[in-house]
Amino acid sequence: MPSKTALAALAALVAATLLAFVPTSARTQQPNSDAHRLQATRPELEATLARLRGLGRSDSTAEWLEAETTYVRARLDAGDFRPGDRVLLAVEDPMLGVDRVPATAKSQEQQLSDTFTVAGGPEILLPVVGAVSLRGTLRSELEPVVTRTIGRFLRDPVVHARPLVSVGVTGEVARPGYYGLPPDAVVSAVLNAAGGPTRDAKMNKLKLERDGRTLLEGKALRRAIEQGGTLDALHVRSGDQLVVPSNLHGDLYPSLRFVAVLLSIPVTIYTLSHLH
Repeated sequence: MPSKTALAALAALVAATLLAFVPTSARTQQPNSDAHRLQATRPELEATLARLRGLGRSDSTAEWLEAETTYVRARLDAGDFRPGDRVLLAVEDPMLGVDRVPATAKSQEQQLSDTFTVAGGPEILLPVVGAVSLRGTLRSELEPVVTRTIGRFLRDPVVHARPLVSVGVTGEVARPGYYGLPPDAVVSAVLNAAGGPTRDAKMNKLKLERDGRTLLEGKALRRAIEQGGTLDALHVRSGDQLVVPSNLHGDLYPSLRFVAVLLSIPVTIYTLSHLH
């Protein structure tokens, strides 16, 4: 478990990372949940690929089968990270609280606790450590990959690493834009990051879109948010958008009721509790 100091640092980091990022390309509907989960593991993807190949041997010529097979194989071969993606790191100091005199300059652990942009390679460039290659790395493999690299420079590092998903919010919110959150953040975190709905928000018509196409809307999306659904569980990817329509000429009561539920969710605490 992270120390109190580490949790406090993480809280500041998460708050600092709720800013706009450039979206990446996204695909449309997905019939297989394992393949499209942001945090899918390599064994899950390999099992999915085996199932898809089995369907191919049954002489199926469906377009979705070819597309799914290509998508899963690409994830296994190339990994999940692309230039422009963001990574949140928090590195604990194992000597903290063990007769250590506080230094005036930042420690190596403090320098490594920040958000970093994925560059070409793909890779992230870290202080102290240098370049960390993410070629062929899945999101579910990020933490051990970064930990191994940092471990070459620091003894027994305690590393918490999370990829951030860039999700857009448009319409009736206080601060429209793109915001980066961990895949295991609740969907409502995206709305809260954008300052929450305005008084004119028509929350019963809330939509989740990808490339202009609706993925989830209305009661189904509201139910997912009220039940604490995560970005990963809903297969949200970088570039997807939450669209909050206007309720200027409608009944405000359903929207106000849903806003009350939305704002009752402690987004920062939820996110931090899953960042270790």
